[in-house]
Amino acid sequence: MLNISRNNVEKKVSFEGFKSLVMSEPTDQSKKRVRVLLWFMLGTVLFIFLPWTQNVRSNGYVTALRPDQRPQTVHSIIAGRIEKWYVSEGDYVSKGDTILLISEIKDDYFDPQLLERTQLQVDAKVLSAKSYEQKVKAQQIQIDALRANNILRKEQATNRLRMAELKVTSDSIRFEQAKVNYSIGEQQLVRAEELLEKGLRSLTDFETRKLRFQEVQANLIASENNLLSSKNELLAAQIELNAIDNDFRDRMAKAESEMYSAMSSQFDSEAAATKLSNQFTNYEFRTGFRHILAPQDGYITQAIQVGIGETIKEGAQILSILPADAQLAVEMFVEPVDLPLLRPGNKVRFIFDGWPAIVFSGWPQLSNGTFGGKVVAIDNFAGPNNKYRVLVVEDPEEDPWPYALKIGSGADGIALLNDVPIWYEIWRQLNGFPADYYTRKEKLANKNNK
Repeated sequence: MLNISRNNVEKKVSFEGFKSLVMSEPTDQSKKRVRVLLWFMLGTVLFIFLPWTQNVRSNGYVTALRPDQRPQTVHSIIAGRIEKWYVSEGDYVSKGDTILLISEIKDDYFDPQLLERTQLQVDAKVLSAKSYEQKVKAQQIQIDALRANNILRKEQATNRLRMAELKVTSDSIRFEQAKVNYSIGEQQLVRAEELLEKGLRSLTDFETRKLRFQEVQANLIASENNLLSSKNELLAAQIELNAIDNDFRDRMAKAESEMYSAMSSQFDSEAAATKLSNQFTNYEFRTGFRHILAPQDGYITQAIQVGIGETIKEGAQILSILPADAQLAVEMFVEPVDLPLLRPGNKVRFIFDGWPAIVFSGWPQLSNGTFGGKVVAIDNFAGPNNKYRVLVVEDPEEDPWPYALKIGSGADGIALLNDVPIWYEIWRQLNGFPADYYTRKEKLANKNNK
């Protein structure tokens, strides 16, 4: 009986120990789980308060900042036929180097002495213009001589007119004197006849008086004749004076007409000479256009026109050239909803094709293999793809872009915006809200203004 009870006690003790052992082990595991859960919750709380950089991602490609440094196509200014190539694809050319030689295909420019013969025509027209110029000068001298001669002739005719006037005055005085003498002689003759009848005078005295009266009468007629002759001379002098003016006007009109005709011919010759000079210059420049020259330093990328003897039209594309030492930039294309978020000066991170990178978009400082950029220009209108073009250049505060980067390479851009907590970014993404348009400084400034 004692053994049985002892065994029962031992079994009871063993069961109690096993029960306590079983009950103690789950309690320790629960505490560990609680501690892990607490640490996880604490880490999650701390994590959601970490800063997160908002960003806008878009694709683009590498280009040149300046329009004159972007790939361009060389065109032919004139129509022609390919005669000789001086370069091949991939060659480096300097500005002014000859790329291609073409020949004329228009019959207007076949003459090998076209420039020389055109110059001879220009010289002939110039000499013709000079001869007309000398003729104009001669006509001007003739006109000046006519004016001087007319002045002298008018002075001479004026003097004659004055002399005729004075002669008329003198003859009129003589005529008046002759009339007085005639009147006196007539009275004396009457008195002499009366005295003769009374016997107070002799017949001889009467006849002598009568003879004198005849002389006085003849003198009166002569004086009147001289007066009329003087008046005729006065009229002739006036007519001569008027004729001088009329003759002068006629000769002046003729001389001026010849002078203006010579001037017209001179101007026509000068115009023709100028036109021929312009034509000569055009021929000279056209001759230079037969050699296609490199517009700037760069590399020949593609020959569009090939072969020898192939004809090309005016303005045809011949080859494309990639300028050397171009300042690189990236053209990004963003959606209209993201356009208000970007401004000149914004930071951008790039992942270039061919350069591997590890990217944490929310923590750009932890990313590796990306390159920095800065926004310099934003288009004010959407392109054909309904996106806005953003031009980004190398950020001088960051590491330089790869030296081997070429124009046309693809670029994945990450435009960096404001720094916000992670919980805010999660809340924004869940609600579909856009990124913050205003920065913290602008918010504070707006708040202070209010």
